[in-house]
Amino acid sequence: MRKALIVGMLLFGASQNLSAQENLPVTDSLDLMIGQMILTGLGDFNRLDKGAPVFEAIRTGKVGGVILFEKNLNSINTEKNIQEILSYAQAQTEIPLLVSIDEEGGRVNRLKTKYGFPRTVTAQYLGNLDHPDSTSFYARQTASILYQLGINMNFAPSVDVNVNPSNPVIGKIGRSYSQDPAVVARHAQLVVEAHDLFGIATVLKHFPGHGSSRDDSHLGLADVSDTWRFEELLPYKALLDSGKVRAVMTAHIVNEVLDDRKLPATLSDKVISDVLRGFLEYEGVVISDDMQMRAISAQYGLEEAIKMAINAGVDILLFANNVPDYDLVTAEQIHAIIKKFVKNGDISEEQIAKSYKRIMILKAEMGLSKH
Repeated sequence: MRKALIVGMLLFGASQNLSAQENLPVTDSLDLMIGQMILTGLGDFNRLDKGAPVFEAIRTGKVGGVILFEKNLNSINTEKNIQEILSYAQAQTEIPLLVSIDEEGGRVNRLKTKYGFPRTVTAQYLGNLDHPDSTSFYARQTASILYQLGINMNFAPSVDVNVNPSNPVIGKIGRSYSQDPAVVARHAQLVVEAHDLFGIATVLKHFPGHGSSRDDSHLGLADVSDTWRFEELLPYKALLDSGKVRAVMTAHIVNEVLDDRKLPATLSDKVISDVLRGFLEYEGVVISDDMQMRAISAQYGLEEAIKMAINAGVDILLFANNVPDYDLVTAEQIHAIIKKFVKNGDISEEQIAKSYKRIMILKAEMGLSKH
């Protein structure tokens, strides 16, 4: 009965509200549009290396965004090195890059005190404290630092509801604000608003809810079909109603309640198109979690995963390349795979154009435009 009720509600919403942005004209080339859909790791360097492959990919329009990790931070002159790398990267492209990082605070924290950055705290700490000024303080501190470094997108806040406190990748390491969806939404909105002050785009994650999982999708398949609760959608609903959502990241979790084919959310049109875009009426950018996490890479081949994700409604594919050398995939490879699928009809050019429009609308809202 519970499953039937939820599915019925989702199907009712799925037919509602087509985005007005889909009617905007697109005159840019297919190559350019595909390139904007690709977000990759910078590489393994922590000082400016003008010969790094990522810069050629940026120059040739194969990349629309990059992500930084701790390996890109040099312990000497950390801020200066990051600024030089990112300034050079932005100079290689006519359309400014999305420059992203995972900077939630607590365990998910690249900008550590050993590099001279201030201490951060976990979402759980802030949720337990439940003091708005404290959450705003830490969020503004983070956003200010990102702005100074040249980073314009933060893969935070996590709006996962702490359904399972023993969850190895969420609850157990303090990444959820609360088991109460209202508390999660309240603190997440403060984080979003603090980042907005500095022009930093936030990305809500991990849709449709990773808080009830027993397993870590970095390591393999995570199935929440028996543990997921409808309340895990409520923080998304609250934030969407506030008009504050810039982007949403999908989870690589299986949820049979939402998709009886047992496809990971990142590859599921029922989760992305029907639930997120239909039921919740979200019109903005959808970003995949890292496509090289084992929940995807161990179950699906590279090409099949890319095809399924785009057809499901993912706008930006994240390939962090935090993998062994033999598993590395270049932006050029990803671009060629997508273009091949468009040419043979497995992915429609209309789907590419829709994603491109959403991305360019986001960049325009962030002050990142072609001129």
